Amino acid sequence: MAAVVLLGGGIFAGQLAPLFAQDKPDQKPPGQEEGSGKPDDQPEGDAKEAENRAKAIDKAIKEYEDAAAKLPPRVGAPECVWTGRRISSLLWRDDLGTASRYMELYETFGCSPEHVKLAFRCVIKQGPIDPKAAEELASRVHNCWMSPEGPKKETNGAANSAKGGTKSD
Repeated sequence: MAAVVLLGGGIFAGQLAPLFAQDKPDQKPPGQEEGSGKPDDQPEGDAKEAENRAKAIDKAIKEYEDAAAKLPPRVGAPECVWTGRRISSLLWRDDLGTASRYMELYETFGCSPEHVKLAFRCVIKQGPIDPKAAEELASRVHNCWMSPEGPKKETNGAANSAKGGTKSD
């Protein structure tokens, strides 16, 4: 009889042990022992992330300043650059409804609709972009916004002059 009571008590205690183990507040998930979390790396990662954000902000500000300096006011104003580049990106990604709504906003700012057409044409003429490469699309759209005629290609005359001149008989 005592053996049955002890066996029953052991089974009951065995069932309660996991319940009490879950209530420990400082229990770590498996694989995270003391000292392996490297808490000293956390501030360094945060500092690096903050530095990257600061660089991105500086880059964006410089892009708007360059556009204002190099383009006419109806194209180079920050609100025109911001909405115009988004319209070109949305058109590329076949989001015509959103692009149309942005176009209304763009025109409300008094920006040149012709420049959107030229910039988008430039984006298209350079060929396909990997749909997962968002940075590549953003870079191409910005470059086309700044220079809608697209990247300069050498003509035959320019290529020949670079080689030492044209042939003359």
